[in-house]
Amino acid sequence: MKSIHIVEKSLPFAWEKAVLACWELGESFATEYDKAGDPHSRDVVAMIHVTDPMAEPRIHRAFPGGLDDLEKYRAEVLYGVHNHWVDPAAGKWEYTYHQRLFAYDVPGKGVIDQVALAVEKLRQTPHTRRAQAITWQVWEDQTVSDPPCLQRIWFRIHSGKLHMNIHIRSNDAFKAAFMNMFAFTEMQAMVARQLGVGVGEYIHIADSFHIYGSYFADFAGFVDTVKTRPPEQRVYTSEFARDFFIDGCNALLGEKDMPADKRALVEARKAELTKM
Repeated sequence: MKSIHIVEKSLPFAWEKAVLACWELGESFATEYDKAGDPHSRDVVAMIHVTDPMAEPRIHRAFPGGLDDLEKYRAEVLYGVHNHWVDPAAGKWEYTYHQRLFAYDVPGKGVIDQVALAVEKLRQTPHTRRAQAITWQVWEDQTVSDPPCLQRIWFRIHSGKLHMNIHIRSNDAFKAAFMNMFAFTEMQAMVARQLGVGVGEYIHIADSFHIYGSYFADFAGFVDTVKTRPPEQRVYTSEFARDFFIDGCNALLGEKDMPADKRALVEARKAELTKM
């Protein structure tokens, strides 16, 4: 397999450069989701190194999705606003990243908040190599229909900043990776605040960073956008996105089944955005 190593200062241009590299260099692979007539995917191993993940502008205009959707996904990862939808026996969600990271159900040991344990370890030993959280449940994830893509998050403090690596086994480069990277760096910032340190560098490691053949035509439009628009017209600042993020919060608050503790987190986030 081929590999790519991308180093960029900001999140949107790191993602853009990585997706284009996958398109240009990716090898042909069949996938378990191909339908009859679909071209094979383009696939590489990727290491995407963002040296300043909080640098503005933070958002790529061409990621497939709305800015309100980006806020809702952030709330899923950081707050677990849809953990109550996890109910495999009823044909609902099999897991969420938040559930696996912050409420990991270990047979014989009960529920463990892995991120809280990592934070405590970092408080004791900032340079530790042991501050991590995993999602994979080896006793069941080989057999579920939609196992977690994110596998592991690893933290370390250096020079007064929290650095974070994530390891993901399978990553839809075009339709999912930017939202993943945005939410994961928001988690990095959240943990940094808990520790009272700055936000350091972010490294996104994907075993399979791929563009599905089923949407090659859509991706061609993205390539054209990148080639024809100047850099400043390919990105949004967080300030520009604020009102759309508030719309995302309002959509979440409109869900009648959301637990009260999660609703309070979204309301606090909306208040924070309103003050920006």
